[in-house]
Amino acid sequence: MSTTAPLAERLRPNTLAEVIGQQHLLGEGMALRVAFEAGEPHSCILWGPPGTGKTTIARLMAQAFDAQFITISAVLGGVKDIREAVEKAQVAQAHGRRTIVFVDEVHRFNKSQQDAFLPHVESGLFTFIGATTENPSFEVNSALLSRAAVYVLQPLAEADLDRIVERAQAIGAVPPLEAKAQERLAAYADGDARRLLNTLETLAVAARKEKRGEITDEWVLKVLGERMRRYDKGGEQFYDTISALHKSVRGSDPDAALYWFVRMIDGGADPRYIARRMIRMAVEDVGLADPRALRMALDASETYERLGTPEGELALAQCVVYLAVAAKSNAVYTAYNEVRSLVRKQGTRPVPMHLRNAPTRLMKELGYGKDYRYAHEEADGFSAGQTYFPDGMQPQAFYRPVDRGLEIRIAEKLASLRERNQSARRDSDPA
Repeated sequence: MSTTAPLAERLRPNTLAEVIGQQHLLGEGMALRVAFEAGEPHSCILWGPPGTGKTTIARLMAQAFDAQFITISAVLGGVKDIREAVEKAQVAQAHGRRTIVFVDEVHRFNKSQQDAFLPHVESGLFTFIGATTENPSFEVNSALLSRAAVYVLQPLAEADLDRIVERAQAIGAVPPLEAKAQERLAAYADGDARRLLNTLETLAVAARKEKRGEITDEWVLKVLGERMRRYDKGGEQFYDTISALHKSVRGSDPDAALYWFVRMIDGGADPRYIARRMIRMAVEDVGLADPRALRMALDASETYERLGTPEGELALAQCVVYLAVAAKSNAVYTAYNEVRSLVRKQGTRPVPMHLRNAPTRLMKELGYGKDYRYAHEEADGFSAGQTYFPDGMQPQAFYRPVDRGLEIRIAEKLASLRERNQSARRDSDPA
């Protein structure tokens, strides 16, 4: 291939073995690898972040099956492009050749485009492969989605990105890199191979002009400018900033929380990462003091998936503020950790006979389920005095509600139920 071709094209894999990353799909015995080896193409959607190999895998699939490969951009194409693809597929079919139609950014296909596409997928005229960075369950109609397997691609790991750098150096496209510079580039790429390759190409051109024999970290910062300098997505500043956001939410300071959120967005953090962390904040720090917080965090995450950047970022900002002002409780988080510790320490205790299921006659004869009291048949739907812990284990109070938000009411109810339990057990005590 010409040395004037973009670096990404020069390093594009020609065989499945050359693909870097996605071993959960392409490794021995994995789903896509099996599909390749079976020799029978099937319609699928490749869902993953930019630069994870979606187009490459589609091309390799066409190559493996000796199929005609037709690309349609869902952004630029229309029904006319679909008609042309159908005509080419019909010609190929008449000559005994398969066709794979690759739709890039398939989430941008509107309903009329998807409707025009569907009959030909159903008839088997061509195999459909869609690539998307968005959740296909939101953007692809159910009829088309039901006819395509969905494969989820993951961002490339740092080791994968290092291998790409090695390949670029092996063909003489990039000068040697200082270790710290390579670490910074991997962090900056954030799992995106295309971003890494484009950045390497920029650096290689600049290095040739300056006749540099090595790419240093200091020089990388100089060439790539302030954006890389102010926010190292894989380094200490990244984790310091997300820590500041989390602690501002926990500390109920909406202004500081919003400030750190915007700092992360401005610095290039993936909004999806922030959304995942907010879901964690909702369950760890807000908990049952305000159960609506978890739904708010999930809704914000889903809204961002639908709208993307920048529109969806407002939903995340709203969630940050809500989490910060919500009542706080880590009671469930604390209880969960206490129980995990206890279970590890004590090992497996048998399930009491009265709590065991008894679907067969033999199990009933053996005493499974005997003396179990069905709570719905008792006063207030509560079987006072019945125990649910293993035999020989005293009832425990791992979950201790705090005196904030909804947990005030939860604490009152638990106190009432526990008093009824104690009273019933005293009454049943033969002493």
